[in-house]
Amino acid sequence: MKKKEQKFSLLLILGTAILSAFGTSSCNRKEEIKFSDSEILHQNMDQLTQVIIYDVFTPPVASRLYVYSALASYETIRFNREGAPSIAAKLNGFGTLPEPEKNIKYDFTLAASKAFFNVVRNVKVFSVDSLNRYEESLYSNFRRSLDEQVFKNSVEFGNKVSEVILERAGKDGYFTSRGKPKYLGSNDPGKWKPTPPDYLDGVEWCWNTMLPMVMDSAAQFKPGRPPVFSTDTSSLFYRSMLDVYNINLNLTEEQMEIARFWDDNPFVIEHSGHMMFGNKKITPGGHWIGIAAIASKQSGADAVVTAKAYALTSIALYDAFISCWDEKYRSSYIRPVTVINELIDDTWLPYLQTPPFPEYTSGHSTITASAATVLTRVFGENFAFQDTSDLRYIGMQRHFNSFNEAAAECSVSRVYGGIHYRFSVDTGAEMGKKLGEYINEKLAD
Repeated sequence: MKKKEQKFSLLLILGTAILSAFGTSSCNRKEEIKFSDSEILHQNMDQLTQVIIYDVFTPPVASRLYVYSALASYETIRFNREGAPSIAAKLNGFGTLPEPEKNIKYDFTLAASKAFFNVVRNVKVFSVDSLNRYEESLYSNFRRSLDEQVFKNSVEFGNKVSEVILERAGKDGYFTSRGKPKYLGSNDPGKWKPTPPDYLDGVEWCWNTMLPMVMDSAAQFKPGRPPVFSTDTSSLFYRSMLDVYNINLNLTEEQMEIARFWDDNPFVIEHSGHMMFGNKKITPGGHWIGIAAIASKQSGADAVVTAKAYALTSIALYDAFISCWDEKYRSSYIRPVTVINELIDDTWLPYLQTPPFPEYTSGHSTITASAATVLTRVFGENFAFQDTSDLRYIGMQRHFNSFNEAAAECSVSRVYGGIHYRFSVDTGAEMGKKLGEYINEKLAD
């Protein structure tokens, strides 16, 4: 039976948005309301991003939240399309995912939402009050539009999927890593130590102990050694350091805009006299989750493709952080601000605030190249888009002709920001591309 399309509103928390004008692929909902399955998935993911911003998770930890919740959503809603393959079945450490029972009716968008938020709550976030309000509104609309038994079946199926996802999350090494001592670096020449203005200890220094999703080990894409630290003015290290310094002294307006646009520091600490305050923004991974959303909407992707795009992007981000962090704390390489202050200019500060972890390789370069490579596989080589991911946070947007073009700009932005040497961003981008290609090969349908 062909259903008539109607509009209804779903109140969202955090003053974010209103869902309206929904369409559906489900044949189990009553005729009076039609949902857009893909739009609900976008709103669910946006809720997670808002909570990550509010709770100020570090970028690696945020990637863990994204990957488990995105997988829970995909492994549930994939049953909207006959033959859509499991992704988790090809990953490391997951048990057998449940399948819907025959001759029982489900709404897989409701089931995916339930699985998604079960995982979000347990992986885990702190701002549950906002999630409670959103979920109550979401499930109330589902309940009004579904037969009670279909509603119950769907919730139960979502619960079953989330149990398998959470079982894997419980043994991935995260909780063990919480008991680590502080990482304060070293005063040895060329080694990382806490950087100004706040001299914080190294973030997530044993993230390489996390169980990867696709990689065989954290060191699978181990890069070559960085240039040897040297105060010889003719050495590659010294020339690279001087390059960062000179670029930052002569930044163009466009270079400053690029650096600000891709900063994505989730909690920049600002100083005004004796006062300190934080400006909350999306994480680097959250930026690429936003790009996945833009591509899905622009391409008119259905719910299954949308969920797949989120899942693959999240996997690329998660494994890239493990790979990059493995090298960061192995080489424990000195940041530009430290060596420039010691050798050239003791008053110099980079255009962007240096994040609290070692320099080599660039995290932004690694994760963006990885994410861009998997998104290119999903949406194509020359997918032009307007990147509005950061618009509501910093009021900026930029246009790109492809995901790889966006990743390349993100990578060089770290040199403009005074945070990385050029060899670190180039090596990070190479690592990320290799990882993305490996993911594409491993998870090919």
